[in-house]
Amino acid sequence: MVVSVMENRKAHWENVFANKQEKEVSWYQQKPETSINFFTENNISKDAKIIDIGGGDSYLIDSLLDLGYTNLFLLDISANAIERIKNRLGAKSEKVTFIVSDVLDFQPKTTFDVWHDRASFHFLTTEKEIEMYKNLVSNSISENGFMFLGTFSENGPLKCSGLEITQYSEEKFERIFGTNFSKMNCFTENHQTPFDTTQNFIFCTFKKK
Repeated sequence: MVVSVMENRKAHWENVFANKQEKEVSWYQQKPETSINFFTENNISKDAKIIDIGGGDSYLIDSLLDLGYTNLFLLDISANAIERIKNRLGAKSEKVTFIVSDVLDFQPKTTFDVWHDRASFHFLTTEKEIEMYKNLVSNSISENGFMFLGTFSENGPLKCSGLEITQYSEEKFERIFGTNFSKMNCFTENHQTPFDTTQNFIFCTFKKK
């Protein structure tokens, strides 16, 4: 039987979330300040339809709930990751729509006002996958909606969680998304992992044309 790339990807992430504690993964943040700042600086309304792509069991959803956001979606390829965050949120999890899916299989029935993706997009490494993602976001974000992307920069690591990634620059982002989105701002930032290593990220805010 031929195992597809997506099946391999899913198996990898199910294994990660089944066997590693939250502080045993490099992307752990107790409080995702950079992402939270995006929401506050852009005055994202509390009823905006927000989706977090590849959010796993990150603490962004907790922070958004605490800030009063009411229309939250979280997509992750790993059912184990979704189960972990549901358990942590307890009764609050009923306020979030959870979707277990590879992002490239995702067929939303609605459009979103905010598309947030920190450290998920860079796992797509072929031109075909990147093109599929570009088409997905272009069709899934409402007019004047926002896309906030964070990936490893060209000064960041070449791998994450044992998988190869695609590094990005401001220019590279613009080449991919510039047709359908206007770039608002980009910046780089160091992320300190729980293992005391440093990963350089680039974050860009785009607005749908």
